[in-house]
Amino acid sequence: MSKKIDAALKDLKKALNKHADAVGGRSVSLKKAQRATAKVAAAATAYAEAVHKKSGLGNPFDDMIQPGLEQSTLVSLAAERDAIAKNLTGPIPVQEAKEPA
Repeated sequence: MSKKIDAALKDLKKALNKHADAVGGRSVSLKKAQRATAKVAAAATAYAEAVHKKSGLGNPFDDMIQPGLEQSTLVSLAAERDAIAKNLTGPIPVQEAKEPA
């Protein structure tokens, strides 16, 4: 195994173990969980980059489900946002009050 891939794998395993410790206890600290999640993401990216440099293969994590809204929902929301932006042409004109009769 490549030394760089081996080192990246070791870092990824370490990050995953720390993440499991942070989120697997009775009480979960949000800050610790967020930090651990960020370290897992960074380690996974580093591993994927090492694999790509050595083998030319793509990211082994690409087919994983991404958290968040479904793509169809995101497309629908973007279209709605764009339609609203097109229909708003600027500030609403202020009308002068009529003179009392």
